[in-house]
Amino acid sequence: MNRNQAKVLAALSLAVFVLAFMITNRVWFRFDLTRNKAFTISEVSRNLHREISDQVRITYFVSDKLRQTYPIPGEIADLIREYAAHSRGRIRFVQRDPARADLIREVEELGIMPHQIQVPERAGFTVATVYSGILIEYLDREAVMPVVFSLDTLEYDLTSRIRALVRNTERSLGIIVGDAHRQLFGEFGLLHRELLLSGFRLRLIDPGDDIPATLQALIVLGGAEDLDAEKLFRIDRYIMAGGNVLFAVDGIMVNIRGELEARAAADQGLLAILANYGVVVRRAMVLDRTALNLTFQSQVRGGTVLQTVRYPHWISVQNQAGNSEHPVTSRFQGLDLFWASPLELVPPPGVTAEILFTSTPYAWLQTDRFVTSPQLIQWFGDELEQTLGSRILGASLSGIFPSAFEVSPAENDLLRSPSRLIVVGDTDFASNLMQLNRGEGRNLDFLIRAVEWLSNDEDIVAIRAREGPARRLDRITDPERREAAMLFSRTFNTVVIPLFVILFGVFICFKRKRVCR
Repeated sequence: MNRNQAKVLAALSLAVFVLAFMITNRVWFRFDLTRNKAFTISEVSRNLHREISDQVRITYFVSDKLRQTYPIPGEIADLIREYAAHSRGRIRFVQRDPARADLIREVEELGIMPHQIQVPERAGFTVATVYSGILIEYLDREAVMPVVFSLDTLEYDLTSRIRALVRNTERSLGIIVGDAHRQLFGEFGLLHRELLLSGFRLRLIDPGDDIPATLQALIVLGGAEDLDAEKLFRIDRYIMAGGNVLFAVDGIMVNIRGELEARAAADQGLLAILANYGVVVRRAMVLDRTALNLTFQSQVRGGTVLQTVRYPHWISVQNQAGNSEHPVTSRFQGLDLFWASPLELVPPPGVTAEILFTSTPYAWLQTDRFVTSPQLIQWFGDELEQTLGSRILGASLSGIFPSAFEVSPAENDLLRSPSRLIVVGDTDFASNLMQLNRGEGRNLDFLIRAVEWLSNDEDIVAIRAREGPARRLDRITDPERREAAMLFSRTFNTVVIPLFVILFGVFICFKRKRVCR
């Protein structure tokens, strides 16, 4: 190759590079090598353009200070760009800094509020006020995501909101707090907040009030001792008309405001109608070796001290205990349960029952004497030998359910519509107790997936199921296998690796001596 040919080849290569750079704004792609394709949108999201008749505008309001300091805003913008790239022009993406665009007032009126973050500087850290929220607009409708600081559920949040705007439907959800001593905005505040952030329009329904048939799903929190026949009649009619319900119900009542005294629930009818639908909530308590920690105060001669114990009444349900074939528990992360009751499935004709998750094989029951005080730990295993084994802790049922009340022939023909139910033998797992061992992420993820499945939006459930957040470091549930793994890890890191380094050094020394000779 002569000098002129080399010059021509270099010029052509430069031209190809420049042209490729110029079309990168029009041709967009990414390589996602993660196991779960965590940074690539799913087929459901890629095909949204088939439902969109007009243009959807997604505006990401993010402060330049945040974008220049942390990588997450760039990853969020990349994911939204992927929506636009697959939309065939139906989705437009815009990114704006509220301060630079002089839109702070308008952005805050949308509900996107400022947050303060630490920004590293040469002299240390300074505090900066930043924004990170998303506005989705379609025709005269809009949806707002007030806080976006993570990719964990971003695709789920975007796709569910875009679909709701395009279809002009509300993601309506009813909530009944069945226990008279609890409040939605108090004991269930975390759940209430997460449902709002997930885009649901919530309606708090007082026990006994009519339940609108337009609700996509209903959550019933507790109520074994407070929901009587008149109140349960409304729930039964909602189910008979095709309504879908999540029941979080206790078979054992624990006084968390006192000394954790426990007793069997004095059922006013809720447990009976659940048995009629095909799931028996036993008035017993499940204990498991895969337990959470409980910190409590105890009195000693020197005063009051804090103690932390492994508390088998608080179960850490493992990810491998979930039913991987069910949409709600596909890629199950596990969840935390508090004084849970076991379930037994006895579905009537026309109803299909499926297990959602179970305890480990190392669980046992308390069926007679309910010992719950952490100071009486020596009595926890009184019934271990007789009751040891895996127990059902959560289940789903679907089909045409028999009414728990008398129905006239005319009503029976009108009310026989297929429904879906989910039953968990614990109310507290949906309460603020979920944050005591930092398990709120797992519990809330399950609850949102359950509500989506009850709303018959299974492809949206699939999006949430494909997320790949970090799991706890407790996958080995067998105590002997866990101890063996820990022993191997300690031996390998403190003996094998140092010994290998020493032997390698000795080998290098001998090799150098031989070379010198």
